[in-house]
Amino acid sequence: METHAIYPGSFDPITNGHVDVIERAAGMFDRVTVVIAVNTQKVPLLSEHERLELARLSLEHLPNVAVELFHGLTVEYARQHNVTAIIRGVRAVSDFEYEFQMALMNRKLEPSVTTIFMMPHERYTFLNSSIVRELARFGIVSEDFVPPPVARALRQKFASHRDG
Repeated sequence: METHAIYPGSFDPITNGHVDVIERAAGMFDRVTVVIAVNTQKVPLLSEHERLELARLSLEHLPNVAVELFHGLTVEYARQHNVTAIIRGVRAVSDFEYEFQMALMNRKLEPSVTTIFMMPHERYTFLNSSIVRELARFGIVSEDFVPPPVARALRQKFASHRDG
């Protein structure tokens, strides 16, 4: 039986920490789908389609990884696509409480899907998309934080803001 995991998130933008978790998940599962979701509580910097394209470019080196957009509950996507596991990245204890609650709710809604918590490499534990966006607003974009296609897109987006 094929194992299929999903890694849901807003990925605004995808970071090297995300890529690290996805690379390791790709080694554990037959297929991994990065599900770009819409978080109605956040105002995104990048459009859905920009996030989709940047994630695809950043992950093209992983043949068993796909990237898709989805509007709805993660557990509903899991049901529709015969997903084995939901991957969640956890950097710190502060992330764990929220993620634990979500995992319990998902298990209640769909007992056949397991949530797996994965920590990024320690060099990325401080990193999140909010920090990347804030740094980019001040002209700091580093490939230490984001994949090259994301760095190029952020530089271009904020160069046009500064010029205008």
